[in-house]
Amino acid sequence: MRVEDVARIELGSFVRPPEETGTADYRVETVLGYVARTPAGMLLLDTGLGETDQETERWYRPRRVQIHEALRRVGLTVEAIDLVVNCHLHFDHIGGNPAFPGRPLLCQRRELETAHTGEYTVPALVDFPGARYELLDGEAEVAPGVHVIPTPGHVAGHQSIVLECEDGSLVLAGQAHDIASQWSADVMAARATRLGHEPPLPLPSSWMERLLEFDPRRVVFAHDHAVWMP
Repeated sequence: MRVEDVARIELGSFVRPPEETGTADYRVETVLGYVARTPAGMLLLDTGLGETDQETERWYRPRRVQIHEALRRVGLTVEAIDLVVNCHLHFDHIGGNPAFPGRPLLCQRRELETAHTGEYTVPALVDFPGARYELLDGEAEVAPGVHVIPTPGHVAGHQSIVLECEDGSLVLAGQAHDIASQWSADVMAARATRLGHEPPLPLPSSWMERLLEFDPRRVVFAHDHAVWMP
């Protein structure tokens, strides 16, 4: 694999209200997916914004790009996808999942269990006809150089993908952090002691050291066009 074998797809956008931004203003956020030609076949991370209830529609005001169109823009079809991975099962990451009946859907077991507990997501996007989940209990190497790594935080069952490429590792981080600058701050927290800083210090995410073991050259996100580089 090479980094050039990975393409970003635009799946739409939504407006996050001030109650969620931590500021006094609204914020327009992108929704991104990623396709990668891997030893496991053509892998797709996340499938876009699903249709939801009227209250959620009014709250987020989403604008959607359907998965068929998003893939067409990078020269692919739904039929070309061999494997779907969702970083988690909120409606803005699984909207196109019903377009992939019979295709393996990689998900942490605890995330699917959470999705079945109540008002967590859109049930029709989880248990659609032909849904074929392959459940993971933690980290897994699903093909040589293709790693699924639990990255809890946004939700307990969140997961990210590490692709070991010839020109350096690439992390498809999903919503492990909302934006690249948050990821950068987390990296610095993990490195603080080695840089010679004394406590008190921020605590890094529990999984950050594991991801840094792959010496990532690029990290990309579900809701930010920015790319983190060391």
